[in-house]
Amino acid sequence: MSKLRFNITMSLDGFVAGPNQSEQDPLGVGGEELHRWAFPLAAFREAHGDEGGEVNESTPVIEGMIENVGAAIMGRNMFGGGPGPWGENPWNGWWGDDPPFHNPVFVLTHHAREPLTLNDTTFHFVTEGIESALEQAKEAAGGKDVSLGGGASAGQQYLAAGLLDELEISVVPLLLGAGVRLFDNLGGATVELEQIRAIEAPGVTHLKYRLLR
Repeated sequence: MSKLRFNITMSLDGFVAGPNQSEQDPLGVGGEELHRWAFPLAAFREAHGDEGGEVNESTPVIEGMIENVGAAIMGRNMFGGGPGPWGENPWNGWWGDDPPFHNPVFVLTHHAREPLTLNDTTFHFVTEGIESALEQAKEAAGGKDVSLGGGASAGQQYLAAGLLDELEISVVPLLLGAGVRLFDNLGGATVELEQIRAIEAPGVTHLKYRLLR
């Protein structure tokens, strides 16, 4: 059965992006430091079209993020180019001409836009809400899992709605002090988790949970 899986990196003080996000700093000031653990890995580099790299305890985590995934969901901020109407010549987002997804991606937005195909990734812009995006993504995945790419707002909405199946948080020993928190804005929802895995790796600890309903 297709699952909705959310993988995200978080600072020790609970932030998944730094303050003052902008086109120059899409992850906010200091936010790029959250992902330093992944950049040297061969599995990460291969997914982004690069060669070489390291293998360590984080390798199976990176490999697992894309294993058995047939579609993805993300918020508009993670895609890029918001907020507000898209305009006459909308930007193609953060991901360049060869995005690393290689599957259909469903972008949560309040403003309609025609699908955008970049290499083997097509971005579909969903204005009907999180349930519609999940339904479309599962259909496109053809029985495989759906990856929820983020950011925090999208994750919070799926968590609060009880639609998430698995959550993997990669915790880095970094104190950002400010920015975007992962577990804000849950609207009083009670979320019960069962830990199913913990992996200690250079510069990061990976914690994987199953959502209980």
